[in-house]
Amino acid sequence: MVIKLIMIVVFFAAMIGVGVLYSRKSRGVDGFVLGGRSVGPWLTAFSFGTAYFSAVIFIGYAGRFGWNFGLASTWIGLGNAFIGSLLAWVVLGRRTRVMTQHLGSRTMPDFFGLRYGSRALRLVAAVIVFIFLIPYTASLFNGLAWLFQQSFSLDYMWWVIIMAVLTGIYVIVGGYMGSAVNNFIQGIVMLVGIVAVVWAVMADNGGLMEAIVKLSEASDTTAAGTEFHGAFTSFFGPEPLQLLGVVILTSLGTWGLPQMVGKFYSIKDEGAIKKGTLISTFFGLVVAGGCYFLGGFGRLYAASIEKTDAGIKFDTIIPAMLNQLEENMGGAGTWLIGLVLVLVLAASMSTLSSLAMTSASTITLDLIAPLSQKQKSEKGSMLTMRLVLAASIVIAAAIAILVVGNGELAKKLYISDLMGISWGTLAGCFLAPFLYGLFWKKTTRAAVWASFVTGLGITLTQFVLNAILKISFTNPVLAYFCGSSINAGMLAMLVGLVIVPVVSLLTRKSVSDNVDEIFSCYDRLVEVPVGTSLEKD
Repeated sequence: MVIKLIMIVVFFAAMIGVGVLYSRKSRGVDGFVLGGRSVGPWLTAFSFGTAYFSAVIFIGYAGRFGWNFGLASTWIGLGNAFIGSLLAWVVLGRRTRVMTQHLGSRTMPDFFGLRYGSRALRLVAAVIVFIFLIPYTASLFNGLAWLFQQSFSLDYMWWVIIMAVLTGIYVIVGGYMGSAVNNFIQGIVMLVGIVAVVWAVMADNGGLMEAIVKLSEASDTTAAGTEFHGAFTSFFGPEPLQLLGVVILTSLGTWGLPQMVGKFYSIKDEGAIKKGTLISTFFGLVVAGGCYFLGGFGRLYAASIEKTDAGIKFDTIIPAMLNQLEENMGGAGTWLIGLVLVLVLAASMSTLSSLAMTSASTITLDLIAPLSQKQKSEKGSMLTMRLVLAASIVIAAAIAILVVGNGELAKKLYISDLMGISWGTLAGCFLAPFLYGLFWKKTTRAAVWASFVTGLGITLTQFVLNAILKISFTNPVLAYFCGSSINAGMLAMLVGLVIVPVVSLLTRKSVSDNVDEIFSCYDRLVEVPVGTSLEKD
């Protein structure tokens, strides 16, 4: 217990120290929200990765989908690395940085308002961001609870309060740069921690090959498609279509999440984008690939996993694995669990800081400022943003304690469900209009509204039918999309990618009047070394 507490206290002290150290670079709004648009590749890549992979991934997704798909769940991690990280940087990185600077945009709702010439779009987008970041934040706190309740006697509520207070201190004081440097430190912890845990699980089961042999012998005849030996070590696992839905939502979904895309607003230059692409992809391969690979062996610890009348309690799978490791490894296990606790704290605090910063900047810049009758000074805007940031963290913590962590909702919803609702709605609404808005001049305001309506409509309809009315469908297609918030989110994204160009072609009159001037930012000439581009004869 003492070893674990010392490791956690040292970690907290480092986070607060960094926040105080970088407080001087957070005095203006641009410095506080975007780091002055001068953040290098390592900090940006690690900020992207640590905002992407949190305790929700490590505890919720890795446990649930590792159990459902076995080793095939590793495909989710690979999708996160190559689609959610590599392609996101290649496709969105440069154009996002160039156009948002040209427009003077500091948030995603602000981008919609300026790109499409609509104040209403900006306000509605801001409301969507604020509302649907709440379930994501709640799922993050919930992920922490399952692990810390099994490692310490301190109640769930107090861990939520402690993390909320300490995260609030370093984010409110240090702003974006303080968070970015802390994210770098947290990212290092996550890399080391996940490698150590994967190694420990393999060693605990006699090595990689022996662990795979044991997993191939695991069977669960109550789950469709798993009646044969080897289902959980097969290439695509027992449920390939369900696996596909998770890969698409968790990988392509990052392209439409404001807390993820916002990292590209602040990157420094072309060289930082190229390096950041490689760093971010490597980070995704190790952390996401390692998490889902680890979760694939969850069935080897079935005897230690908590069960209910409905079956396996998925959110307890990874904590149960770790507790068993601590018992089997003795003193080394204590150090390992201490490292894992710091890993989960690092993953959670980095994501929480990103969500809190996104919520605060959106509320301050896209809701309060446009509706305010009086123009605020830079100092006044900073004070408002810090107050909103503190309020956002308090609200998130209160919801985690009073709603998600206590009562019937905690029993009915898994961490992955909460995250699926958040990601599915945000990406379903924003991915298509943001992507097309960067590349296609003919994207119209009407098409953006259509994406907002379909994104909200699909995900909210699924939630009402499944979680509230509890309707079961016999039709396999309806059952697939209505039975899972993850599949509904995937559908919302794909529908948006189709409906935006179709509606744009039908509503050409609502193209922004200044669209040529907006896209002129890509035509500006710059000089580059001949090593980058050969000169013409």
